[in-house]
Amino acid sequence: MASHLRHEDGKKSPNGNDLVSPHLATLCKAASDPLRLDIMRVLSNDSFGVQELAAIFAMPQPGMSHHLKVLSKAGLLATRRQGNSIFYRWALLKNESEFFDFQTSLFATIAKLPIDPELNARINKVYEDRSAQSRLYFKRNVEKFEEDQGMLCELSQYLPNLREILDLTGLKPSSQVMEVGPGQGALLKELAKRFDYLLALDNSQEMLAFTKNKMASRDRIRFLQSSLEAYQHVGDPLDAVVLNMVLHHMASPLQAFQKIRKLLALGGFLIVADLCSHNQEWTRESCGDVWLGFDPQDLKEWAQSAGFTEDQCLYLGLKNGFQIQLKLFRAI
Repeated sequence: MASHLRHEDGKKSPNGNDLVSPHLATLCKAASDPLRLDIMRVLSNDSFGVQELAAIFAMPQPGMSHHLKVLSKAGLLATRRQGNSIFYRWALLKNESEFFDFQTSLFATIAKLPIDPELNARINKVYEDRSAQSRLYFKRNVEKFEEDQGMLCELSQYLPNLREILDLTGLKPSSQVMEVGPGQGALLKELAKRFDYLLALDNSQEMLAFTKNKMASRDRIRFLQSSLEAYQHVGDPLDAVVLNMVLHHMASPLQAFQKIRKLLALGGFLIVADLCSHNQEWTRESCGDVWLGFDPQDLKEWAQSAGFTEDQCLYLGLKNGFQIQLKLFRAI
């Protein structure tokens, strides 16, 4: 074994035969630790920051950072930056990868492993902490929400383009359409011109009441207080769901995509208008943002994993430096 290690860089054993790939050895080493397998299992359903993972596994952050570094070096995890934080997720597997079959089998096996109930409870605590940040903001800032949102962007800046996206769906007036997090009702009024039956879903009682009072055509709108995760739909599947500048307030964007896919009929639409990635940390406190925008590729990957295909996408730069992305997904 010592001889093997001394000659590994040369990729030849003492007898001249090829050695096992160093990359494969790194993969096997990364996956040989039970704790790292548990970390991979937790990350199979979502992405988490280093501090969140340290809390989930009740361990010091430096120790968690070490394990994440090992998994990342092996190509099992990928990262994305959110302001000053780094979030980890499963790496995408490419067909041309040297050990594609091995990694695919490894991922499939890990995904089937049960998650310890105590870990699940801590994961839910992380989600609750994320949601609480947003709920507290809306509870305190109902009447000034539109003003705060205007610091990022105003609906008028991209409404014409959003209308184009809605036109592309070809949805009939009789379609069942839901807007999640309608804010003060600006887009809901636009949707009410197009559709006879609307659902307005919001987890903030204060915001929902404020929105309802703003709507003249509220007799055709059903106002529902619930988080998207907890919402239980009754009746026929929905034809479309609209997320307008709300995804960055949600605890888990991936789980939001998964839940919406369950609500939609086959061929139904998910329309997303949100910010592209940025590093403006002040939006967390000033606007109640949980996420600092999104990389367009992340949105596409989450949608595909949940059962959507991306039909259209549009990007609009704003004078204040933010960029809006409009995406139309179809349920398949």
